[in-house]
Amino acid sequence: MSAPAPSPLAVVDAEPLPRQEEVLTEAALAFVAELHRRFTPRRDELLARRAERRAEIARTSTLDFLPETAAIRADDSWKVAPAPAALNDRRVEITGPTDRKMTINALNSGARVWLADFEDASAPTWENVVLGQLNLIDAYTRNIDFTDPRSGKSYALKPAGELATVVMRPRGWHLEERHLAFEGRPVPGALVDFGLYFFHNARRLIDLGKGPYFYLPKTESHLEARLWNEIFVFAQDYVGIPQGTVRATVLIETITAAYEMEEILYELRDHAAGLNAGRWDYLFSIVKNFRDGGAKFVLPDRNAVTMTAPFMRAYTELLVRTCHKRGAHAIGGMAAFIPSRRDAEVNKVAFEKVKADKDREAGDGFDGSWVAHPDLVPIAMASFDAVLGERPNQKDRLREDVSVAPGDLIAIDSLDAKPTYDGLRNAVQVGIRYIEAWLRGLGAVAIFNLMEDAATAEISRSQIWQWINAGVVFENGEAATPELARKVAAEELAAIRAEIGEEAFAAGTWQQAHDLLLHVSLDADYADFLTLPAYEQLVG
Repeated sequence: MSAPAPSPLAVVDAEPLPRQEEVLTEAALAFVAELHRRFTPRRDELLARRAERRAEIARTSTLDFLPETAAIRADDSWKVAPAPAALNDRRVEITGPTDRKMTINALNSGARVWLADFEDASAPTWENVVLGQLNLIDAYTRNIDFTDPRSGKSYALKPAGELATVVMRPRGWHLEERHLAFEGRPVPGALVDFGLYFFHNARRLIDLGKGPYFYLPKTESHLEARLWNEIFVFAQDYVGIPQGTVRATVLIETITAAYEMEEILYELRDHAAGLNAGRWDYLFSIVKNFRDGGAKFVLPDRNAVTMTAPFMRAYTELLVRTCHKRGAHAIGGMAAFIPSRRDAEVNKVAFEKVKADKDREAGDGFDGSWVAHPDLVPIAMASFDAVLGERPNQKDRLREDVSVAPGDLIAIDSLDAKPTYDGLRNAVQVGIRYIEAWLRGLGAVAIFNLMEDAATAEISRSQIWQWINAGVVFENGEAATPELARKVAAEELAAIRAEIGEEAFAAGTWQQAHDLLLHVSLDADYADFLTLPAYEQLVG
């Protein structure tokens, strides 16, 4: 008797969406089901390993380069695969979610790359998950346009040669997709996002002279990179495209990954495109992992931790050196400023800061960098043009002058800054405002002229949690306590109500956002990710 056919992948608890049948085809769902069957068990093991490693850091309050992989680091002979032509020049990359208007604007922005984001810049409603995929399919088939219902302005794609190359970012390993289930179990969001995108677009992208390119978020170890490599190998065979067509850039946005940069590139070497320095999630990861480490690991206000802080400089310079030693691109951090349409002076000051930041990155050897708004593309482009000229990158700049000791990456107390009462208030303000928008399905939100995403909320709630649990006393003499956090949160909620009016306040999710921020900031059991309890409250 033959074995029964495997259970199909089921769409559950989801209202039908327009044109969803173009994304959720039987063949595409079969591919996602096969990814789930083959790779989710290993994903589960690696998540358990994260918890074990975190317990070890709590016990030792230290990290080091891995002794068991010393031979990989010492072997100068290996390099990552050469960059494909479409990814060789990455001097400016724009980031953002995959709604229809953003898809057109990002592709038209003049940036060399668009990070099409299903992760931190996208709240994972079913509509965002499915229609985001549809928008990318439509963009590749040039079947996309958009008319803003409020302004009447129309948007359409420029000629193909003027469009940014897409590098798609799926969700991190820790997130599930509750609307797709296999034998009653949710499928990991990473496999849903990757699987649907790859299945529908891999061949189409090859025909366009590009390929299926990915950003891999929240990676914590080279073993997680190994799992992605196995997925790429399987996926390429499944759809019948050459091995090595996939290219992946890994965000080094966790403190543990910073100690395994070479090993991560080694595991992905046939598919690796580079590494990226992601600031807010990196700081969030430091707090998460060293939250029991005492005063020397207490971070000051987030805006006081610039990329010139000694421990951040050690991280970015090590990243450049590691990438160039192995022939990979080193991609710098985000310029998150959103230009004001009303205040030219605010723009002038901010543009100068953006220029200084991008000048520093280009001067340090980065091959490109991120911006959050099209108006910043020319500023970043000028910084990298000044250093690169006609060259596509500066991988030949090996930065052999850089020497980073293990302790340099976690020398938090080398920064001469302290937490402040205003920093607490800002963390509460931004946390409430971001979470409120996220619960309404918005993942990229302009707050106080900065484009914020989920990493912003993570560092905000983590700092509140850390300052309270470390017994921080602010410059005004007030101690960081749960009572103070509740008081500040109540004041900010009242200020928001007064600012936007009763009708808009009632129409939003403000009280819910306030309560969720306090829950994850004050709970003695620190939640690994804010988005886990938040997802339970996300409608759609």
